[in-house]
Amino acid sequence: MDSAPIPASSRQKAAFAFIFVTVMLDMLAFGIIIPVLPHLVVDLIGGSIAKAAVWISAFGTVYMLMQFVFSPVQGALSDRFGRRAVILISSFGLGVDFIVMALTPVMWLLFVGRAVSGICSASFSTANAYIADIVPKEQRAAAFGAMGGAFALGFIAGPALGGFLGHISLRLPFWVAAGLSLVNFCYGFFVLPESLPAERRAKHFDWRHANPFGALVLLRRYPQVFAFAAVFFLINLAQFSLNSTYVLYTDYRYGWGPQAVGYTLGLVGLCSGLVQAILVRQLMPKLGERRMIMLGLPLCVVGYMFFGLSSVSWMFLLGIPFLCLGGLSGPPAQALMTQQVDPHEQGRLQGALSSLASLAGIFGPAVFANLFALFISDHAPVHLPGIAFVLAGSLLAVATLVAGYAIRHIHVVQAGPASEHAATMLSTELSPAADVICHEPLPNDQSEPSP
Repeated sequence: MDSAPIPASSRQKAAFAFIFVTVMLDMLAFGIIIPVLPHLVVDLIGGSIAKAAVWISAFGTVYMLMQFVFSPVQGALSDRFGRRAVILISSFGLGVDFIVMALTPVMWLLFVGRAVSGICSASFSTANAYIADIVPKEQRAAAFGAMGGAFALGFIAGPALGGFLGHISLRLPFWVAAGLSLVNFCYGFFVLPESLPAERRAKHFDWRHANPFGALVLLRRYPQVFAFAAVFFLINLAQFSLNSTYVLYTDYRYGWGPQAVGYTLGLVGLCSGLVQAILVRQLMPKLGERRMIMLGLPLCVVGYMFFGLSSVSWMFLLGIPFLCLGGLSGPPAQALMTQQVDPHEQGRLQGALSSLASLAGIFGPAVFANLFALFISDHAPVHLPGIAFVLAGSLLAVATLVAGYAIRHIHVVQAGPASEHAATMLSTELSPAADVICHEPLPNDQSEPSP
């Protein structure tokens, strides 16, 4: 399943487009089943909504737990054996898994299917490592921003398509998700080259570092990376305030129904995709990674505070652009981290970051949901329905301070002639679908000065 490494001037267009499409299709396949999975669970357990809620909660926990455990495993495997094999096996595994879930007549097999989905979806970390392999260092922020755009595009279209297909049959979205994953596997099998040549791979697979706790050892070896990883964790933890309380909070405080929630979530996804895929690329040459980070995090704080403290819905809506503009901070932070880590450890870095995001997903929903329930109850120390978003904003304020510390000590890579040549070549090789990622190289004189 391996192939020759990517030459400097061939097949990068197809490779880059494939990674972009892989992230989008994986998220689309994931999003398609969101509207129908709870209804399928209700059918399988005999119609009890209360029991279905317990199962759905368990599904979410096991999915994030599998990502937490297997993200560093896949990252370490890709460092040792190359990115291509890991990405293709994961795409194929997702396709087969969706078929099993489409056919299953029993609950325990559906539960196993969700666990396998969590394992295969851990390949997002390998996709990020692939980007770090083929994109010049000074353009990685734009590349990771485009990956965020692909993620958002899949999230926007997936639930809408799943809801439409679910009206036809509860099982049909699973078949469509399987088809998307298997078509992606076939495309990648024939066109995706390897990004990590044999001489740059890890010499052996180390189980000590291929587990989520051992992966943190890698972060500790790079102090600036460890600080940015803490920022990354806090950002992901704060985001679960939206996942766990958005629907209930807007219903409780503003009386929004499913339609209003769907429209506003679609607006959030659309704005986030535009910021990640377009605005990051436009602002990077002007501001640089460090200013982008210190601009995005405070904007995100403002957005969360609007969400948590607004007493009327129109004020709540004002928080959406601030929250989405907060996405300016993620791609440059991720790009700076890749610059501090050796090439043969990029997979482990991305695996460790994915594990941190999954760890936030294991604990975040319970924390925010229970706080919301407490602060609207008769036993609340103060009536504050938006406590989850206020806490999220506070976490991002702490993240801003940590990022400021890390930025003062991090080494910023200067663009040299070799990287300029690679950037120009990559820019001319990309297809229109991936053009938002690297449109033009950054000149040397626009490297960000030290604060």
